[in-house]
Amino acid sequence: MDSTADSTALLTDHYELTMLQAALKAGTAERRAVFELFPRRLAGGRRYGVVAGVGRALDALEAFRFESEQLAILEDVVDGRTLEWLAGYRFTGDMWGYAEGETFFPQSPLLVVEASFAEAVVLETVLLSIYNHDSAIATAASRMTLAAGERPCIEMGSRRTHEAAAIAAARAAYVAGFTATSNLAARARFGVPTTGTSAHAFTLLHDSEEQAFQAQVASLGKGTTLLVDTYDIAEAVAKAVEIAGPELGAVRIDSGDLGLLAHDVRRQLDDLGATGTKIIVTSDLDEYAIAGLAAAPVDGYGVGTQLVTGSGHPTAGFVYKLVAREGASGDLEPVAKKSASKTSIGGRKYALRRRNRKDVADAEVIGIGTAPQGDNNDRPLLPQLVKGGEVVGREPLDAARDRHQASVAELPVIAHSLLKGDPAIPTLFQ
Repeated sequence: MDSTADSTALLTDHYELTMLQAALKAGTAERRAVFELFPRRLAGGRRYGVVAGVGRALDALEAFRFESEQLAILEDVVDGRTLEWLAGYRFTGDMWGYAEGETFFPQSPLLVVEASFAEAVVLETVLLSIYNHDSAIATAASRMTLAAGERPCIEMGSRRTHEAAAIAAARAAYVAGFTATSNLAARARFGVPTTGTSAHAFTLLHDSEEQAFQAQVASLGKGTTLLVDTYDIAEAVAKAVEIAGPELGAVRIDSGDLGLLAHDVRRQLDDLGATGTKIIVTSDLDEYAIAGLAAAPVDGYGVGTQLVTGSGHPTAGFVYKLVAREGASGDLEPVAKKSASKTSIGGRKYALRRRNRKDVADAEVIGIGTAPQGDNNDRPLLPQLVKGGEVVGREPLDAARDRHQASVAELPVIAHSLLKGDPAIPTLFQ
């Protein structure tokens, strides 16, 4: 990933490089340091969060190179010595982090970066950008899939966000249990399954709804999904079954009182003999709307705006702080920020998920300086992701998806609540 066009080096803030310049001049740039990326709290009184973006962050790390194009842009930002240092930049340190799909809680050390101050500090912005966005989307998606139960959720929010964010959102939603996306770039880049059939424009294009349905079935087969709320829903359902027969795959409702309409459409489909035809609903759904449709005869949900905006919380609120640095003795010494309401806890962290005899999680245990004590039933949470600058923690996206399912399953029942409240398990320091 050495192409200039693929470089992630400028996905950063100006002050990262001016800090680097000052540290180089002061002779402190090469001090060994430990940075940690973590949340001070959970957004919106949610019961847990979901880590996403780990794989994208590792890709970004490998592409973090200052080639001639980037250096030219920085000529009036930093001095010549700093430009020379940046030209040779390669991350040579180590990283440990919560694996993708894992749940997290306040103060969870989601990413631990150990390297020289210079090598680690310039990564702050790009790491926070990826983790904050993707984890916000994955957390919202997880709440939605919990509310949906066994019914599938489809991500379809590309048109409601930035084009690059749409791809990342589709990936994060898939990690958190969504079955597919409408975004073809997410399919190409990350292998996320895609799906889709038609919009109202396709119906309006034709001289009649009947002609539109006939054209779609002729092209996509009887198992397709027909959009039935362009005009009169009852008439559309009748035409859909007449054209496709009982083999019709599904109908989609995109407006109105979805719960009431779903009951009406289900009765009509059954009366027409289309007992196997499914009902898919869309229209500004969030986790609360999905939960409200639990008793309705709905077979799946399409979710757009609320998903790609984090359902009201478009960032996870992560920070990236220096927690230890090399002292005069050569050993790492804890350092901490004491600002009001923005304090940090000094010292390199270790973490495990404490579980009871029934394999239910009951605490997030964080050790400062040393690994916390656990038993054979507890889970360590910080596998190594990067060793000596080389990525060692890359994994298939489906592994993250499976991990998310298992991680949520081990949480206590209160984690399923959509009401604002305390985290599902406490964070304990040891």
